[in-house]
Amino acid sequence: MSEIRNLQPECIWRNFDLLTQVPRPSGHLEKIQQFLLDFAKNAGVEAFIDPAGNIVMKKPASPGMENRKGIILQAHMDMVPQKTPTSTHDFINDPIETRIEGDWVYANNTTLGADDGMGVAAIMAIMEDKNMKHGPLNALITADEETSMIGANALPEGELEGEILLNLDTEQEGEMIIGSAGGLDITAEIEYKEVETDSEDQAVKITVDGLRGGHSGIEIGLGHANANKLMARIAVDIIANTEARLATWAGGNMRNAIPRTCEAVFTLPAENVAELKAIVAEYAETFVNEYKGIESNIVVTTEDVETPATQIPKEIQDNVVNAINACHNGVLRYIPSIPEIVETSSNLAIINIGNGKAAIKILARSASESQKDCLANMLESCFCMAGMKVTFSGEYQGWDPNPDSEMIKVMADIYKREFGNEATVSVVHAGLECSVILSKYPGLDIVSFGPTLQHPHTPQERCEISTMPKFWQLLKCALEEVPEK
Repeated sequence: MSEIRNLQPECIWRNFDLLTQVPRPSGHLEKIQQFLLDFAKNAGVEAFIDPAGNIVMKKPASPGMENRKGIILQAHMDMVPQKTPTSTHDFINDPIETRIEGDWVYANNTTLGADDGMGVAAIMAIMEDKNMKHGPLNALITADEETSMIGANALPEGELEGEILLNLDTEQEGEMIIGSAGGLDITAEIEYKEVETDSEDQAVKITVDGLRGGHSGIEIGLGHANANKLMARIAVDIIANTEARLATWAGGNMRNAIPRTCEAVFTLPAENVAELKAIVAEYAETFVNEYKGIESNIVVTTEDVETPATQIPKEIQDNVVNAINACHNGVLRYIPSIPEIVETSSNLAIINIGNGKAAIKILARSASESQKDCLANMLESCFCMAGMKVTFSGEYQGWDPNPDSEMIKVMADIYKREFGNEATVSVVHAGLECSVILSKYPGLDIVSFGPTLQHPHTPQERCEISTMPKFWQLLKCALEEVPEK
């Protein structure tokens, strides 16, 4: 039994521990879906899986609470699968191993899955509780939130009942979110016929590793390095000065995670290998200096490898590498009226080049629809000039704040009464499912909140133990004090 079961509140940590035993990376949700259905059956709660793969649970009001507004509790079941280079963890089959360090719970060299396992665990605790006071409850546990919000986008209209939605997918205790950014996936692709490598050439693999990575929404403004962008700087230089030719490139693996690692293989004349390695060594030192105070473990290495038989045609290589180097990455603009909050950004998330195809995936975010369109058009222009086909997908609008929210006033009062200080009411640059659900269920009064998590979407993801009791107390009081219909 994991030691996290000894933490408080016991009902949440026990259920979270159960979740860690069920593999649930995005795109592989069969096990967690069945687990949640089995859980609901054992708890005596109505539950079903909808056509979008979401799990819906329904629980009637406790006695005397039938006249209260219905609440929809919402979280997502999938987790981002990230691990350290030395980890052998198999996210499709292996359970997450947890550990406690001080006031924090981590996983062993992988993402923890507290994003959004803590939200799911809280829902489970509420559904199994026989004594808690609450009005009519629905729970919506969505599928594949981390990959374009698939479950929320395909959510059928009319299957949920309620006037209030409590989203349990926020990473700072004491912060209540009433608005979030919209997003858009941008894919640039080109196919090419590989050409033979000069039989006299040698091959060198360049690796950029050890970066912090992070959530491409809430951490994009922290200035973390992007492994694909660092590699692009190296690639442009060595192509220009050592006659290097690109064979393969692989960087990043999740659209909403800042890339932590990148590998690329180049071929070049044997007499230029030493110069290439010297250039790379110089960049390694430059990157350490540039990111001092932000990145503490940047590693850039070279390795002699077997020379591949084929590589990318030079004209395709030059166009694609130049486009990657020119592609905007990071914060584009802050909200003019709230200059400490990011408005518009992009994450050069995934690059795969090789075997006759180059594919680049970017997640663009903005709290402004016009700025999101502007950024999308800018990125499209960048890759179109390289002769690449650009497509847009997975678009979701931002969640516009409702300053007249009745539920936020109720919860702010609860927070002040229970904990003696004011909660922060804010908007967040991350994309939340609230905006998508709101488009299908107009008029919902929505608040998002949760315990404190740090470094989601990285192997350093952690949950602050001392914030869990406050999160749970706020949630219980919110259910008990929900307004009447």
